[in-house]
Amino acid sequence: MIARRALLATGAAFVLLPKASADVLRKDEDPRISLRGSYEQGGLLIGKVAPGIPVEIDGQPVHVTSQGLFVFGLPWDGEKPIRVHAAFADAPDYEDVVQPLKRQYDIQSITGLPQEYVEPPPEVLERMKREREAIWTARQADTEGVGFFEPLEWPCAGRLSGVYGSQRILNGKPMAPHLAVDVAAPEGTPIHAAADGIVMIADDYHLEGGFTLIDHGHGVNTCYLHQSARFVKAGDAVQQGDVIGHIGMTGRATGPHCHWGLNWFQMKLDPSRATKMPEPPTA
Repeated sequence: MIARRALLATGAAFVLLPKASADVLRKDEDPRISLRGSYEQGGLLIGKVAPGIPVEIDGQPVHVTSQGLFVFGLPWDGEKPIRVHAAFADAPDYEDVVQPLKRQYDIQSITGLPQEYVEPPPEVLERMKREREAIWTARQADTEGVGFFEPLEWPCAGRLSGVYGSQRILNGKPMAPHLAVDVAAPEGTPIHAAADGIVMIADDYHLEGGFTLIDHGHGVNTCYLHQSARFVKAGDAVQQGDVIGHIGMTGRATGPHCHWGLNWFQMKLDPSRATKMPEPPTA
């Protein structure tokens, strides 16, 4: 696996600190636009351009703040270059591509799950469909928040027990990749908001258990699963570090942990590539 990137924002300037090949500051980079973050598959990239300049990612316009900030993600399995375009009224347009750096993912086998969580009966499938639709709708939000701008904080202390991108085999059945990270810790360990934002969902779902989804602006959101207790509700404003719940093992879980996900709209990204520290603090 490629070594984790270094990421630093200093004032209004963006600085990429090379570490292995995860982040690279090209010598010929156009000074009119800058990007910081992880260029690996599953990375979140934050851009800066002069205020008022429209930006497109692969031909689709993205939300740009009044300070010129924008954000986009790299798919977990993306191999095609992603085109970045900015239109300048008094200069030639900016046109460049971001080439996602390919990663090698793990395989993880988990046994001992109740079979209804691996092969749900029809009535449970109907409930899961409703819950998926609610999550999909919440992740469509493109709000003015800028919580995404600061590096994320790990939501809890503990042991990194599940990594992003690993192929999951549940009770011997191959399943979809695990597009989040898991932090294992004793039940009742506090879970904190990874960044400033607005709570979009706080509910109990079948697979997710105690579930919270927080919008951080411009399509960026984080989710926190399997909570034994939730202390926020939809519509609440939270700040980075606020306690939003406790670790549990509700939903599809074999032990107490926080399944922590990062999305750009519907694109599932690797939250561990957008944090200040490469691993969670120890419990």
